[in-house]
Parts: sequence; structure tokens; C-alpha cells
Amino acid sequence: MSDSDPQFEGKIGRTLADSEPWWPAPSRPPGDAPNIVMIVLDDTGFSHLGCFGSTIETPNIDRLAANGVRYSNFHTTALCSPSRACLPTGRNHHAVGMRAVSNF
Repeated sequence: MSDSDPQFEGKIGRTLADSEPWWPAPSRPPGDAPNIVMIVLDDTGFSHLGCFGSTIETPNIDRLAANGVRYSNFHTTALCSPSRACLPTGRNHHAVGMRAVSNF
């Protein structure tokens, strides 16, 4: 068998309960893990959100900001894709290979 066609290492039983999967069980977060809501907006600046002093009413975002964490010191790129891809990982866009527009 080659790497592209590996041998099945599970067990096929008569029922699902008698079978064993070929892959490990998915990891589960601890019971006390926090719920995280990440909102990513495109073409939006500080002047567009009420929680940052805008005259535009954004009551739901303002309520989330008042009861959660607000990031007010961060770096973004001129393109949204590198920022969207890197924000969940916590890694700078340079560290994941998105250095410039020419990389696309």
C-alpha cells in the first residue's frame, strides 16, 4: 500500500457498536472552556461602531463590547483575507506566508 492508499486499520463489525473507526476520536474542550464569539467586519473602522464613540447606533455590538473583550491595539493588512486567516491562529500574517499582495 502507498501513502495515498493506506491500509484500513479499523474494524468493521456487524453493527456500529461492534465497529472501530480508523481515525482517533475528535478532541473535546474542557467543560469549563469559555464560549468565544469572533466578529469579523469588512470595510469597517473605529468610526463605524458605537462602542468606539461613533454616532452610528450599533446596540448589539455595543452590548457585546461592554460585556466582553475589545481589541483596540492590533495590526491589520490592506487586504482582509490575511487578517481573517491569521486572527484565529494568533500568528502574524508574515508567519503564515501572506507577506504582500504579490503572494496571491
